[in-house]
Amino acid sequence: MIVRIMGEGQVRLDDSHLSGLNTLDDELLEEMENGDEAGFRRTLAALLDAVRSLGTPLPDDSLEPSDLILPAPEATLDEVRAMLGEDGLFPADIPAGPR
Repeated sequence: MIVRIMGEGQVRLDDSHLSGLNTLDDELLEEMENGDEAGFRRTLAALLDAVRSLGTPLPDDSLEPSDLILPAPEATLDEVRAMLGEDGLFPADIPAGPR
């Protein structure tokens, strides 16, 4: 799957990493619901760091369609809230398989 981090670029991420990333996504949702700004910042940074470290960066001139778009590291709680679907940043119905 191709994941775009806003303001940074795209990475190719193996579907096998979704379970661990969903755990961070669930934590992020809970912190947002509780208005926990410090927890939100910490978990967003951890989620983006995990995507960066687990994924393979695509060249800057590559224009692959993104399966997921994640917020920039400096995104506010309200900006991320506006991006969220019912299942968080990582929807449950992401199609599996190589891209």
